Amino acid sequence: MAKLTDIPKAFFKGITHSWISLVGAMIVTVTFPFLLGSVLYDTFLHIDNPYFSGFIYMILGPGFVGGLVLVFIGLFFAKGKEEVRLFTLDYIRDKLTNETGYNRIRKLVFVGVFLTCINLFVVGVLAYSGYHYMESNSFCGEVCHVPMTPEYTAYQNSAHSRVACVDCHIGSGASWFVKSKISGARQLVAVVADTFSRPIETPVHGLRPARDTCEQCHRPEKFHGDKLVIKDKYLEDEKNTHVQTVLLLKIGSAGDQTADSHGIHWHVAPENEIVYKAADWQRNTIPEVYQTAANGNKIVYRSPEADQQLAEAEHLQERTMDCIDCHNRPSHIYLSANQAIDNKILTNVISTDLPYIKQQAMKVVSVEYKTQDEARSAIASELTNYYKKNYSEIFNSNRPLVEKAIAGVQAAYSENVFPEMNIQWDTYYSNLGHTNELGCFRCHNEEHEADNGEVISMDCETCHTILAEEEEDPEILRTLLGEM
Repeated sequence: MAKLTDIPKAFFKGITHSWISLVGAMIVTVTFPFLLGSVLYDTFLHIDNPYFSGFIYMILGPGFVGGLVLVFIGLFFAKGKEEVRLFTLDYIRDKLTNETGYNRIRKLVFVGVFLTCINLFVVGVLAYSGYHYMESNSFCGEVCHVPMTPEYTAYQNSAHSRVACVDCHIGSGASWFVKSKISGARQLVAVVADTFSRPIETPVHGLRPARDTCEQCHRPEKFHGDKLVIKDKYLEDEKNTHVQTVLLLKIGSAGDQTADSHGIHWHVAPENEIVYKAADWQRNTIPEVYQTAANGNKIVYRSPEADQQLAEAEHLQERTMDCIDCHNRPSHIYLSANQAIDNKILTNVISTDLPYIKQQAMKVVSVEYKTQDEARSAIASELTNYYKKNYSEIFNSNRPLVEKAIAGVQAAYSENVFPEMNIQWDTYYSNLGHTNELGCFRCHNEEHEADNGEVISMDCETCHTILAEEEEDPEILRTLLGEM
């Protein structure tokens, strides 16, 4: 019968005789101390660098677990099993029935259990920390640097910048967690192989249903009344004249206990179910719209080209309308050049004390540059030369104001245009409103007609009332502010 001390010797021999176990043991020995220290540090103090965290949880961690698996395979299924064959049921039974052998094997069992617990602890902490790392915003937005930089930048500048990425893209429930990880694995392969699309397509088809995401915070049945909206714009004249458009948006209600559905959110009211057929992948061409009222009556609106569009459709879809059909880019919003520059002027990042700054800013950002670095350099050079040549007195006496404006124009560009990803001004569009030829006008074009002659209205007053349009110092605002 083998001695108790032969057990660890057998293990070490088994490891050295099996190259599989030997490789696994080397991996475990090298990674264990560094991995344990890193995981504990991240657990209590947090590691901010997403790439270092990625190295720990996506390379070092799986490497450690893989090393343990290799040791096990080598010992029990490869050449190493010849050395550990003394672990038979008869051997264990003999030691456990013998008092002296029992006391001696108990120590060995304790050591084995202790080492196993350490490994399980490390693997458990690794799994827990790795899970939270892969759910973090930095993992979503920074690890895949090139393809995700535009989306992460737009997200950070959005109204949802304090909402975690996973709250909308994954949410609760095992099914969407599994789907997201499968999708993430596919995207990782695309990044490594450099086969991802440029630009990244708006993922309206891959998002969770709006009622599972948006409506966890935004409840359409609680939207009531009207909303005053003021849109600021600066003209391209010498004084950068500030004009404003004042709208009264008819938010309305999706229907509740006190009011019938009306206004903008009538579209998502449960008593007025809207279903449409889209003939293209982007859901921009809509040949048919179905409205089902609470009493069950159904009205079908069709465009003049409906038959042809439906017959030729390569990506025909039927969809019940929800939030995403209008708010198709709720968190990753790219502004137009006008909006981006106006916002920087409105927040005083770009000063209107500089003559023609709006005009010159629009001129330099409208050029298609090859890289953001080239754009920043050209913007600085062009604006510096313009004010040095045409307004030398302002340039010499108040150069910091010019430099601040240049930085603002550069920021407006770099927050919305990413040439490396083929993203230019207006590459992405929003269906919220009708600032382009899409949005509301996909259906509200007075061309979709029912059999009874009723058409889907294009009347502006249905959703908003214009109180002032691009007016300098609008009278309606002075009235509202009590200045008249």
